[in-house]
Amino acid sequence: MTKKKLLITGGAGFIGGNFVQYMINNYPDYEIYNLDLLTYAGDLIKHSEIQDMDNYHFIKADISDRQTIISLFDKEKFDFVVHFAAESHVDRSITDPEIFIKTNVLGTQVLLDAAKQSKVEKFLHVSTDEVYGELDFDPSEFFTEDTPLAPNSPYSASKASSDLLVRAYHETYNLPINITRCSNNYGPYHFPEKLIPLTISRVLNNEKVPVYGDGKNIRDWLHVYDHCAAIDLVLHKGVNGEVYNVGGHNEKTNLEVVETIIEELGKSDNLIQFVEDRLGHDKRYAIDPTKLEKLGWKPTYNFETGIAQTIQWYLKNEDWWNQIISGEYKDYFKNQYSLDKK
Repeated sequence: MTKKKLLITGGAGFIGGNFVQYMINNYPDYEIYNLDLLTYAGDLIKHSEIQDMDNYHFIKADISDRQTIISLFDKEKFDFVVHFAAESHVDRSITDPEIFIKTNVLGTQVLLDAAKQSKVEKFLHVSTDEVYGELDFDPSEFFTEDTPLAPNSPYSASKASSDLLVRAYHETYNLPINITRCSNNYGPYHFPEKLIPLTISRVLNNEKVPVYGDGKNIRDWLHVYDHCAAIDLVLHKGVNGEVYNVGGHNEKTNLEVVETIIEELGKSDNLIQFVEDRLGHDKRYAIDPTKLEKLGWKPTYNFETGIAQTIQWYLKNEDWWNQIISGEYKDYFKNQYSLDKK
């Protein structure tokens, strides 16, 4: 029996990397191909234990490199594509939008052309709740799959554009697709510029933690392991052409998240420093995952359990994040935030 071939783009990043691990562990009869350009937010250290497995293959490539991608699809004849690869940090998109358009829009279009030509069984595009824009603070309002797209940052605009391209390839060319839109993820191997790992690393080093504005912006937090299970379900059982929202029902203000981490680590709130708010900072995200739950998914982590586990992971893996924050990231952080010395 021929093994199914699954291409995971962005599999050296945070969510994609966890999904590579998830699929290797749960589908030993699949050939897993991890395609990643290994930009600043990607690393292969996380895959050191699986790199020599017979059914794991790494390919270093740029998804916007048409010739390379088309040739790869022609050669391998993938059955499934799960597309994570994207520039994803809102702050960086505000500073330099162009790379977000190149990777997130043009790169997705190249992958869609390759998938169409090679007749893949399913193209699953992993997107974000940020494409919906923002909600006010009314706790009864949630994003659904029918919420109009209204992105407010260059990042979310690039993701909304790629979502629409994926939909168009389904409608025009009958490409079998699904789109998932998730809330904020957290968990192992989260790149240190994002709120939770940023806070953990800064607090452990007794350094000031920057909090935008008044810290009252609300996000819905989803453990990355729950997200991986959701993508698995949609990949294999999702109705062709449908969008599925993936949310954890764990709404917290940014300040609450930071305070929780500080308390867990036994440090002082004096480490919090409010900084000038981000441009176009969305007030609140919150997802209604009812459609996905009807398909058979439920989150297994609440925020309290998940954040405690995540903090412990960062405590045990200081070597991984320390080698990241000691490089180019240090210069980026210095330029991004204006903090008083502790």
